[in-house]
Amino acid sequence: MFSGLLDGVVIYLARLATYDPWVTVVQLFLIGVVVWLAMRFLRGTRGARLVKGAALVLALVYLTVRLLPKSDEWTRIEFLYGRFLFFAFVAAVVAFQPELRRALMQLGQPRIFKGGRGQVQAMVDALMESVAYLSKNKIGAVVAIERSVQLGSLMETGTIMDAHMTASLLNTIFWPGSALHDMGVVIREGRIAAAGCQFPLAESDEVDPSLGSRHRAALGLAQDSDAAVVVVSEETGRISIAYEGQLYLGLEIDNLRQMLLDLLTTHNHRPRKSRREGSA
Repeated sequence: MFSGLLDGVVIYLARLATYDPWVTVVQLFLIGVVVWLAMRFLRGTRGARLVKGAALVLALVYLTVRLLPKSDEWTRIEFLYGRFLFFAFVAAVVAFQPELRRALMQLGQPRIFKGGRGQVQAMVDALMESVAYLSKNKIGAVVAIERSVQLGSLMETGTIMDAHMTASLLNTIFWPGSALHDMGVVIREGRIAAAGCQFPLAESDEVDPSLGSRHRAALGLAQDSDAAVVVVSEETGRISIAYEGQLYLGLEIDNLRQMLLDLLTTHNHRPRKSRREGSA
């Protein structure tokens, strides 16, 4: 058996030596580009970890099958390998459903927050004024800022407003006892597009049990879209943001302001380092 495996290795290496080196380099480069683009898209999500694990398993299985002797007693392994690839493909479609949905939603969508930096600055300043007030008074809030993935279906779960963005209006919406304070607000193009929106919740095992439903909603929406979701804790007044499937906890107002300016004016910019909780 061992000699057969050794012969398989020798035959495989000899076959590699017959390949055109330039063609091999180009093929490896193209494969590397595709893998890099996929990892860049999945960065910070659950899919990134799944890809790494799946790639390692597939590479090991592929090498094992290729190095096996081409004898009758090993043909069953090759047969099972073909079936394994089919089931692996189906499993990948199921496992990467949120990422695939997000990729399809991004096709044909605008690639950046509409409006100039002045509009973004005005929106962020109003949001920071409101967040500071809500945090100081320990009033819970969750605000999603739409980017390239449109949140129209999410807005339909709440009350359409299309109102001018002001700190006082946000404070009124989230004031305890108001009809809309328990749900989320969606901001589109610098305006309050809708309030009282039900955000998708992340799985409970992905969030620290000490965090409430607002943080789960922020992380859940960050897993399903590229929105930047700001959260104010009702219990502690702590300020957080969810983006790219990650929840960044305990931010200062100035840090949050700079993060939002970067996210909304530079495509695919990652948040500055802060304490994280949960991963998508």
